[in-house]
Amino acid sequence: MAPEQQSHRFDSPERKSSITQKWLILILIVLIGLMAFELVSRKLRQSTSRVPLRTDLTQTELRTIELFRESSPSVVHIRTAEFALEADQFSMNLQKTPQGSGSGFIWDRKGHIVTNFHVIQKADEATVTLADNTIWKAKLVGFAPSKDLAVLKINAPSERLKPIEVGNSTDLQVGQTVLAIGNPFGLDQSLTTGIISGLGREIISVTGRSIRNVIQTDASINPGNSGGPLLDSSGHLIGVNTAIYSSSHVYAGIGYAVPVDLISRFVPQLIRYGVIQIPSLNFTGVDDFVTRKLKTNQLLPQDAQGVMVQEVIPGGAADLAGLQAIRLDKSGNVILGDLIMQLDKMPITNANSLLDALEAHKVGDEVPLIVLRNNQKIKLTAKLHEWKNEQ
Repeated sequence: MAPEQQSHRFDSPERKSSITQKWLILILIVLIGLMAFELVSRKLRQSTSRVPLRTDLTQTELRTIELFRESSPSVVHIRTAEFALEADQFSMNLQKTPQGSGSGFIWDRKGHIVTNFHVIQKADEATVTLADNTIWKAKLVGFAPSKDLAVLKINAPSERLKPIEVGNSTDLQVGQTVLAIGNPFGLDQSLTTGIISGLGREIISVTGRSIRNVIQTDASINPGNSGGPLLDSSGHLIGVNTAIYSSSHVYAGIGYAVPVDLISRFVPQLIRYGVIQIPSLNFTGVDDFVTRKLKTNQLLPQDAQGVMVQEVIPGGAADLAGLQAIRLDKSGNVILGDLIMQLDKMPITNANSLLDALEAHKVGDEVPLIVLRNNQKIKLTAKLHEWKNEQ
C-alpha cells in the first residue's frame, strides 16, 4: 500500500493546479514582452520616418554647421545680479535680484572670459555658464568702459575650457560672410549669419568716448548677444558684438562689433593690470570751443587747428618735453599755451583726434610733436607716459 499512497500524493489535484498556474504566468510574461517589443519597434519606425537623414545639405550649410560645432564650446552665457537692502519693521536683509544677461567667450585655459563692459556694469555678482551647462561663479579681473570691454575669470578645470581662435581685423572686406554666436533673449548658443555691411564705423561708449573702426554687420544681434564673438568664415574671432542700431532696442538690420585688433591689444593689459594703459602727454587741454573763440577773436591764426595746453602735470610727458601752458607775464597779461598741431605725422584738429593719435602708440614711445608757439611752429619730442584716470 505504501507505493500506491506515495503516487497518489504526487498526482493530487492541488499539484496539477499549481503547474497550470505557473505555465499561465510564463505565457503571460512572454506575451507582455512581445507586445512591448512591438510597441517600441513601431515608435522607432515612426520616428525614423518623421526625421529622415539629410543628404541634400549644401557645402555652405555643412561648413556653417561645422563652424558652429567647433566654435560654440568657446562661447559662454553670462548672468548678472545685484544686491539691495530691503528693510522691514524688524530687520534689514540683503536681497539678490537678477540684473541681466549677456554673452562672452573663453580667452584662454586659465579661465579668462571676455565680454562687454555694459554686460557687467552695475552688477554685484556674475555667473558664467559653459557650453556643457556647468555654471561657475565669476570674478571681475579688469574693465575698460571707454572700449566697452571687461574680463572675468572662472576657476573651471582647463579641460573644460576651449579658447576661441583669434583672427585679425586689418584685412576685412565689406561683403564677406560673418557668424555671430550668443544668447539673445537668454536663448543659449544661438547662431546667426550675415555679412560685413561696413567698416570704419564709430559708436559711443558708456563714458562718452568714441570707439572707432567698428565693424558693421547685418547678422542679427539682439539683447543678450552683447559680448559674444563675431567670427569669419574660418571660425576666427574678428570682433565682439557690442551694439545694435535701433530705436526699439531690438535688431533692425544694423549691428556693431568692436574689432578684434583692439581686443587683442587691450585684453592682455586688462588681465595683467586690471585697466588698459593709455599713453598720454599728461596735460589739461583747452576746450575745443574756447580754441574756436580764440580764432574768432583773432588771437590765433584762422587756419590754426589743434589742442591748446592749459596746464601741464609736473614731471609728466608734456612737462618733460618742454610744452608750455597758459600763463601770465610779469605785467599780468595772458600768454597763450602751446597749440599741439601734429603728433607723429598725424594732424591734430581737436581733442578726439589727439586721443586717436595717442592710442596708436604705447606707453614709453617717443613721438615727435609740432606745436604753435607765439605764432611760430616748433618741433618737440615727447616720451609718452601712462594716463592714470582711464575710468
